[in-house]
Amino acid sequence: MPMANDTMATRITLRLDFPQGGRLGHGKVSLLEAIGRQGSIAAAGREFGMSYRRAWLLVDEVNRMFESPLVAARGGGSGGGGAALTPLGLSVVALYRDAERKASTSAEAELGRIEAALAKP
Repeated sequence: MPMANDTMATRITLRLDFPQGGRLGHGKVSLLEAIGRQGSIAAAGREFGMSYRRAWLLVDEVNRMFESPLVAARGGGSGGGGAALTPLGLSVVALYRDAERKASTSAEAELGRIEAALAKP
């Protein structure tokens, strides 16, 4: 049976398709988590091998999706820039990860049966 924390097991990732047209999934949430760890959009983007521009565009998309921004950025300059998750950003990330865990737990038996049917290497 797959375990939620086992990286070698089958896992569920969610993609939320909002009625307004926005999408939030594993990649954007992982980027948000990296921004929280790194304190920088550029550093978070590098963690995933993406350009600063691509990371910034994803952050801008997510920030526009919600009633208030999920990421607060400080401009560069002599004092340096940086970015941090806002309280709403922290909440959205936690809620997304909770939903992902619940989906995995709920579908554990089905995932195990699907995994058992995979071709053996």
